[in-house]
Amino acid sequence: MKNKTIALLGNPNVGKTSLFNRITKLNQKVGNYPGITVEKREGTAKKGDKEYKVIDLPGTYTLFPNSLDEEVVFNTLTNKSVNGAPDLVVVVSEPSTINRGIVLYQQVRESGLPAIFVLNMMDEIEDKGIQINHAGLESYLKTTVFKTNARTGEGVDNLIQNFDIQAGPYFNSLPLPVDYQQPLDEAKKIFPLETEYRTWQYLAQENIKVLSEEENNKLSAIRSKYDINIQQLQKAEAILRQEKINNDLKPILQKKENKKLSITEKIDNILIHPVYGYIIFFGLLFLIFQAIYTWSGPLMDGVDELFASLGQSAAALLPEGPLADLMVNGVIAGIGGIVIFLPQIIILFLFISLMEETGYMSRVVFLMDRWLKPFGLNGKSVIPLMSGVACAIPAVMSARNIENPKERLLTMLVTPFMTCSARLPIYVVIIGLVIPDTDFLGFNVQGIVLFAMYILGIVAALFSALILNKIIKSVRNSYLIFELPTYKMPDWKNVLNTVWEKSSSFLFGAGKIILAISIILWVLGNFGPNDKFSEPEKYIVQENPHFTEEQVADEISAYKTEYSYLGYLGRGIEPAIRPLGYDWKIGIGLIASFAAREVFVGTVAVVYSLGEDLDIEDDEQKQTLFTRMKSEINRNTGQPTYNLASGISLLLFYAFAMQCMATIGVVKRETGSWKWTLIQAGFMTGLAYIAALIAYQLLK
Repeated sequence: MKNKTIALLGNPNVGKTSLFNRITKLNQKVGNYPGITVEKREGTAKKGDKEYKVIDLPGTYTLFPNSLDEEVVFNTLTNKSVNGAPDLVVVVSEPSTINRGIVLYQQVRESGLPAIFVLNMMDEIEDKGIQINHAGLESYLKTTVFKTNARTGEGVDNLIQNFDIQAGPYFNSLPLPVDYQQPLDEAKKIFPLETEYRTWQYLAQENIKVLSEEENNKLSAIRSKYDINIQQLQKAEAILRQEKINNDLKPILQKKENKKLSITEKIDNILIHPVYGYIIFFGLLFLIFQAIYTWSGPLMDGVDELFASLGQSAAALLPEGPLADLMVNGVIAGIGGIVIFLPQIIILFLFISLMEETGYMSRVVFLMDRWLKPFGLNGKSVIPLMSGVACAIPAVMSARNIENPKERLLTMLVTPFMTCSARLPIYVVIIGLVIPDTDFLGFNVQGIVLFAMYILGIVAALFSALILNKIIKSVRNSYLIFELPTYKMPDWKNVLNTVWEKSSSFLFGAGKIILAISIILWVLGNFGPNDKFSEPEKYIVQENPHFTEEQVADEISAYKTEYSYLGYLGRGIEPAIRPLGYDWKIGIGLIASFAAREVFVGTVAVVYSLGEDLDIEDDEQKQTLFTRMKSEINRNTGQPTYNLASGISLLLFYAFAMQCMATIGVVKRETGSWKWTLIQAGFMTGLAYIAALIAYQLLK
C-alpha cells in the first residue's frame, strides 16, 4: 500500500511554507518538477506507523494558470498518471484573506478532489479585528476547519492526525455562467467522467499538458466554433464566485472597523515613502555589504589557517611524491579556495532570507516598479534581480512568476549581470589585493568598493534591459498587481533552513566542480609534453649561463609549471588577454572559471601552489593564497601581477562576463531558445572584454 500524498495549497503569504516545515519537521528535499525548472519541495510526515508524502505547491490565487508556477499547481492537481492526483489537498488560508482561500478550496472541491481547509496565523485574528463563526464556516465549506499557528506549532499535530479524513461529497458548486452553457455541454461529451467544473477548467485554458493532443484539439475547435476568449471565461467565473462568497460570508465573518493605523500601515508610511523608502533600502544594502566584510573577517582568517594547517599536516603524513603533492596542492588548495568564502555567503543569504520572511521584500517590489517600467521590466522583476545576488540559476527560474512574456524574457536575459555569490570570492580576493584596507568617513574602503561592484551589476542589468526593450516586441501591456503582506517577526526555523539549503547547495555544488577541476589542473600542471618539462635544468642553464647552481634550483619549479600542459594552455591564450593586463596564470583561471565563476579562486590557488617547493618545517614558506598572489610578478610587465590596473580590469571582466555554464543551460531551458541564450552569452562576454581592456589601458 503506497503512502498517501498530501498537497499543501494556498495563496502567497499565508504561512504555507512555515506550516510545511512544521508538518515535515524539516524532513524534506528540494528538487525540480519533472521536465520543468520549477522548485519542488517534498517532505514526509508521520502519524504512528503511517507515513505521508507531503508536497508544498507554489503559492497561487487561482487554479487557472498564468505562469509556470501556477501551471505546476494545476498539473499536479489534475495529474492523470499512474500515481494520480494527491489523495488529499490541504488548502491553507489566513483570517484577513479568507475569501481568497475559499476561492481555491471551492475550485479544488468542484474539480472532484478531496480537500480540507486550514486557517493559519490564528494568533493575528484579534489584532486584525476579525470575528469568525467557525461552526458556520464549517457548515458552509462542508468540512472541518483546522486552526493552526505555524510559527508556534499550535494545531499542527491535530492537522496531521486528520490526514486520513474522508472528505464527503461537495454540493455547493458554483452555477457557471449561462452564456457559455452550449460550449460547455459540448466539452462535457469529451470528458464524460469528469466533474462539470473540471470540464469548465479545461475549456477556459489552452494547451493543457495533462490532456492528449487530440483532446486539446477538440477543445480548441469548440472555442473557435463559439468564438470563445479564455480570459473572458476566467473573468466571468471570478466575478460570479467573488460575489457569491462575499454574500455567503456576511453572517460568518465580521471585520471591525479600526480607524487607527495598524502597525503594518505605520511602518509602511516610512518604508514605502517616496523618499525615505529608497534611502532606507539602499542604506540597508550598503550595510549588508559592510557586514559581509566586517563580520566575516575573523571567520575567514580561521578557515584560511585551518586549510593551511591541513595542507601541512597532509604533507607531513603522506610519503613524499605525487600523491602528497596532489592532496596538498590539488585537492586541499582547491577546496580551501572555496570554503574560505562560506562565511560571506552565509551572511548574504541570511539578510536576503530575513527580508523575505519579514515581508520587506514585497515592499522592495512595490518601490522598484516605477523605476523598472522604463526599462521594459516590472516590479516583479526585482525578485529575480535580488535573487541573482545569491545565484543566477534560481533567480532566472523565479522569473516564471512574471506573467508578461516580454518582461519575463527581458528579466531572464539581464539577471546574470547581478553580482551573484559565485562572484563574491573573486571580488573579495581581488579587492583585498589591490584596494587598501583603510577607513573613509568611518566605513571600510574595501566594503565600499564591494558595494560599488554590486551597484555596477544593477546598472549593467538595467542598461542591457533598456537596449533589449527596444529590440523585443511586446504582445500586450502588463500591470503590477500583488498584495503587500503584513509585517511579521521572521520564523527563525525558516530562516536557518533557507540559509542552510542555499549555502550547502553552493558549497557542495561548487565543491564537486572544484574537486574535479583541481585534480585535472594538478595533472596538467605536473606533466608536460617534452623535455623542457622533464629536464628543465638543461634549458635553464642554456638560457641563463650566468646562473649559479642555487639560482638554477630556484628556477626549476617555475620553469616546469610554465612548460607543463597547463602552462602551454595558459600561454596559448596569453596574446588575447595580455592587453587586459593578465598573464598566462590568470588565463588558466579564466578558462577554468567558464565552468563556474567561483572556480577562479580555487584554480589560482592550485596554479600558484604548483610553483611552490613547500617545506613544512620552514615557517617563512607557510604562505596562504593571499600572500602568494601578492608576491606574483607579471613577466610581461615586470610589475606585480595584481596591481590597481590589472585588479580593476579583472573585477570588471568578472562583473560582466557570462562565465557560468549552468546559468547558460537554465536560460536555454527557460527561454526555449538558443538564439537568445547565445545573444546573451556573446553580449555579456564582449562587454566584459571591452570594459576590462579600457580600464587597464587607462590605469596602467
